[in-house]
Amino acid sequence: MSLTAIVWTITVIFCLIFLWISLKVKDEASQSFSNYAIAGGTLPLFLILFTDIATIMGAGNFIGHAAQGYQIGMLDIPFIIGEQGSKIIFAIIFAGLAGKFTYNTLSEMMDDLLIRDKVTRGLVGVLTACIMIAWVGGQGKGMGDIFAAFTGANPIPIIMLFNVAFIVYTFLGGIYSVVWTDFLQGIIVVVFAFIFYGYALAPVNFSLSVLQQKLAEVGAAELGTISNVPFGVIFKNFITGCFGILAAQIYWQRCFAAKDASTARRGMFISGVAAVIFVSLTAMVGIVTKTLNPALENPNQAMPWLMMNYTPTWVLAVVFTLILAAAMSSADSNLNSAAIILTNDLIRPFAPNLTDRQLVRCAQYITIIVGVFATLAAIYSSSIIGLFSKAYTMAGGGVVPVLLVGLLWKKTGEPFEMGTKNSRVTPWGARLGIIVGSVVSLSPLGILWGVAISAVVTIIVSLVTPDVPESSSPNIKA
Repeated sequence: MSLTAIVWTITVIFCLIFLWISLKVKDEASQSFSNYAIAGGTLPLFLILFTDIATIMGAGNFIGHAAQGYQIGMLDIPFIIGEQGSKIIFAIIFAGLAGKFTYNTLSEMMDDLLIRDKVTRGLVGVLTACIMIAWVGGQGKGMGDIFAAFTGANPIPIIMLFNVAFIVYTFLGGIYSVVWTDFLQGIIVVVFAFIFYGYALAPVNFSLSVLQQKLAEVGAAELGTISNVPFGVIFKNFITGCFGILAAQIYWQRCFAAKDASTARRGMFISGVAAVIFVSLTAMVGIVTKTLNPALENPNQAMPWLMMNYTPTWVLAVVFTLILAAAMSSADSNLNSAAIILTNDLIRPFAPNLTDRQLVRCAQYITIIVGVFATLAAIYSSSIIGLFSKAYTMAGGGVVPVLLVGLLWKKTGEPFEMGTKNSRVTPWGARLGIIVGSVVSLSPLGILWGVAISAVVTIIVSLVTPDVPESSSPNIKA
């Protein structure tokens, strides 16, 4: 069987399995908006762990970071440590807190515990949704690049077909479709990744010294080190990745969906460690490709080129299965998260009388709209990582400083509880902090200044503007 036939066979089988799973869980998902969004906060550790792993290891990581490794070499590692290591930070500092609650989104949590302002909730919702939409587009773009390399197909129809597939099964089953398909995909990612890295790093004998020697031979020795890179650049890359992830709804949503705080913390910690290792190795794959073909025109083809030229057909089939599983899991997770954010934080606060059935229907329609928009983003974006980086910068520089100030600047020393506002941040402090932080982070000043200025503005404005009275909220998890 030819490689093209193998690729299409694997794709069809995956899509049929995922559609079957979605049809099996759609009735349970549609019982309430909480079920559709966070499975009612009941998910056990094995589902949380594998959905975290599968979601993290998307096509953007397998294709995008290989491309970054090819272009900038070891300088991509600080961004990876920030982006992926932030899951470990998240697990240690935030996952236990989030796992106590049954909020549907980060925006809702900030609104209830810290701010109590619909406008701020909407702003946070828009910014955090941007990360999710960028990730959905990135998975489609990654699959288009893979198909183009493995089969010679035009990537644009592939992107469209791929996006239709995950839109359909995410539409049907919400978070239940996502976590059960991720369970299967997560197992595939863990097992097949070892085969992938084994073949991809073999050309340099799994040795950093050999890699650096081969880079020098092709005139790219600077890619093998970060010693000559200014610390400010390294730190900026780290902060961009770290703060962007802390604003990512998919991770908060997994914690809210976990059955308890311990499950949320353990799942995120283990998956974070795996992510740092796997994604760093993926960047190394891009650097290895640089030593073998330093004149590659399209960096997004770095990983596919290496696989096509240095591995047997059966390994290519394994690698394709790995990337398909990773892409589908990340795409469905982020699509679902974006739809939940837009429904929960842009529609629900301004239409409080909507029933659960109406909210589920809104989320389903928004799933289609976001999927179409992400398809266009995938087609017209020139870089997968570039697509992510702006969204990370904007949300990380605006939302995260306000979140951190809100959590640290408490009214009392009591623990946070649902239904009780325990922060000194005021609505206007949050609004201006978010807007200023996002704008400055996208400016030439960058995210470091954006984060600092956002925090200062949030505190100063909160000191001179009125707060709002508290209101009731859902009960905390038992």
